[in-house]
This record gives sequence, structure tokens and C-alpha cells, in this order.
Amino acid sequence: MIDFACKKFDVSDIVKCSLNLTKSDFNVLKFLLKNNSEKLNTEELSKKLNLDKSTIQRTVKRLYEKNLISRSQINSSIGGYSYVYKIKNKSEINSIILKILDDWHETVKENIKKW
Repeated sequence: MIDFACKKFDVSDIVKCSLNLTKSDFNVLKFLLKNNSEKLNTEELSKKLNLDKSTIQRTVKRLYEKNLISRSQINSSIGGYSYVYKIKNKSEINSIILKILDDWHETVKENIKKW
């Protein structure tokens, strides 16, 4: 918990808020961080997290667009392909969050000066 004047913030809330993550987004992100050596497809993630496959598909799309996970294409020997997802390096994710927080901090400072 982080204490800020009149309110305490849990770090997970700061991560969710700064990255604009839904509850499902955050749960998938946490799962991938804990299982960072695995490359998983949406079906595997759906089973492991007990979430609907369409929820997982939307979630990995958002996480990929936010540059928090990587995606690799796996070609099938009988034709077609599927994607597998892997978490980015945690230090990269931390850098993204810290940049967002730094920008927010500067905006707050400027608004306080104008107040």
C-alpha cells in the first residue's frame, strides 16, 4: 500500500489505472508474469484462467497493443496458424508504467501551479 495524504493506494491499483487495464487484462498480465517462461495461446490461457475464450482474445489484443506482451505465429503442419503470447520483460513493463506516472506527475505539478 502507498499512502498519499488522504488515501492509500495498492500497487496493483496503480498498475491497472496507469495502464488502463480491465480486471481481466490485469489477471492475464499477472498470470503471464508468474509464468513468464511459457508461450501460451488463447485456448490455453482460457483454460488456465477459467475465462471465456472471447474474453481472453480481447484481453491479449489489448495487452499486445499496449506493448505489454509479445505475439508469435505458430504455423500448423496441416495448414493454418495460431498465435502464442508471452509477457514482455518485467523491467520493460515497469519502464512503461514509470513513464506514464512521470507524465502524470508533471501534469499534476503544472495544474497545481496554475491553481
